[in-house]
Amino acid sequence: MTATLAEQIDAILPQTQCTRCGYSGCRPYAEAIALGEALPDRCPPGGQPVAQALARLLGAPVRPINPEVGEESVPRVAVIDELVCIGCAKCLPACPVDAIVGARKHLHTVVAADCSGCELCLPPCPVDCITLVPVAEAPLDGATLAARAHFYRERYGNHRQREARRETERQERLAARSLS
Repeated sequence: MTATLAEQIDAILPQTQCTRCGYSGCRPYAEAIALGEALPDRCPPGGQPVAQALARLLGAPVRPINPEVGEESVPRVAVIDELVCIGCAKCLPACPVDAIVGARKHLHTVVAADCSGCELCLPPCPVDCITLVPVAEAPLDGATLAARAHFYRERYGNHRQREARRETERQERLAARSLS
């Protein structure tokens, strides 16, 4: 079976689900590019390797990352200052790859090996106890990005399944209450 253009584009994107491109994740951004509604220059986590791969796929010139969405940087991971964390748990649902562990009213921590560095945990933190720290000295090459993308795609899929299951369970509880 031949992959659609959106699927081919999505396969190139880094799967950080960071939303910096202006879309709700990598797949919606890929669909927008495929439809000609977005330019392939809005992926700071992918940087030049992703820009080059997209240009090859689309038969277009390589575009630099649009500064409006940020700039290419070295890979980073979130770190929680456990002396400042209040255990509010607001960072947990924000993480698209479930790299943050903890429970309400308990300290949280980030599993660095699972963190995509998406930055989505920063805004909900009411005490600013989360920072991003570099884990490499230079932006990643295309092969390393592709391997990481596969890992993050799987983790994001698991995250979405868990969210869907929890929502179904919530709806079932609400329905049971309304019948009582």
